Amino acid sequence: MRPQHAIILTGFALLTCFGASAQAQQSWTMTSTWPDSIDAVKIDQHWVELVNKLAGDELQIEFRAGGTLMPGTEVFDATETGSIEAAGDWPGYWAGLNPAFSPLASTPSLFNALDYLNWIQQWGGRELYREIYGQFGLVYLPYGVLNNESGFMGRTPIESLADLDGKRLRIAGRDQGRVMEQLGGSQVTLAGGEVYQAIERGVVDAAEFSAPGIDYSVGLAEVADYWATPGWHQSATVFGVMINKDAWDALSEETQEKLEIAADATLAWSLAWSERQSTEGTIKFQEAGVEISTYGAEDMARIQEITNEVIVRGACEHPDHAKVYHSMISYLQHYANWRDISVPYNMSRTMDNLPSLDELESCMNQ
Repeated sequence: MRPQHAIILTGFALLTCFGASAQAQQSWTMTSTWPDSIDAVKIDQHWVELVNKLAGDELQIEFRAGGTLMPGTEVFDATETGSIEAAGDWPGYWAGLNPAFSPLASTPSLFNALDYLNWIQQWGGRELYREIYGQFGLVYLPYGVLNNESGFMGRTPIESLADLDGKRLRIAGRDQGRVMEQLGGSQVTLAGGEVYQAIERGVVDAAEFSAPGIDYSVGLAEVADYWATPGWHQSATVFGVMINKDAWDALSEETQEKLEIAADATLAWSLAWSERQSTEGTIKFQEAGVEISTYGAEDMARIQEITNEVIVRGACEHPDHAKVYHSMISYLQHYANWRDISVPYNMSRTMDNLPSLDELESCMNQ
């Protein structure tokens, strides 16, 4: 073969490779449960931006904010059926499909954000997200974690648990609602976008929504005079992306790994970002004249007692619910070997009152 022919053939081979690579690039459509008006959507956007940088040659994701393609309540079905390839979510919205989604999203008076981070990364949490979402033909990458939520805000002062009795309170979450019921309050279920008007019009006596930065961004300082803290109802919150399994399987292993790397990076970023937002939001609420109160130690102990009862009761209603909480409590007990001797420099809650691991285990085996 003449040298020039070899050069031509080599060039043709390279062009063929580049052509194949270009043809292999995939395009996904992704939406979210969060509209542009709620700052939580920034976590979804951060992950998409990272993916498009890391995997841009193989995959490009077009992100559409919540409500632009479909109502937020429909994103689960749309992703499951393949109408869209991916959607950012808060797992607790799907607790009606499987109650295990509730602790995958948040816990009343149990995990803080660093507990979720530890558990997801090193104590088996990641695998449980994959297992529960996998029942619906979805792959799940947790990529957002916030610390405890603000608490209840409204035009009625709440300074103790006694003040919750008889009140109508917007509160999200299956387990959270059950705790509230035992405290004498009535759970009102409202979409996040309806919280502002519900407080303004007196539909609820008080409401929770998210962390202080996000609460301020949706205007709650304009309608709330009082703020009861801490937000025991959601001691931490997880967000993530659900991906249609067929779309995921169509990616190369290398591209899948890049999506996972982007999720881990966003998980760490989201915690620092949200804590900065919470700090600045708190200052703004104070400047707006919102009066802040804090529950006493006896009230917090009572909340923990009720929470433990609710967790065990719910676990015995569904084995998946029991399995997730069993893993969480096992983590807390195992981590305590180091955590409890490193106070006050530890990264997790120091707890001496946890739901019974034996009772949770018995619920798993029913």
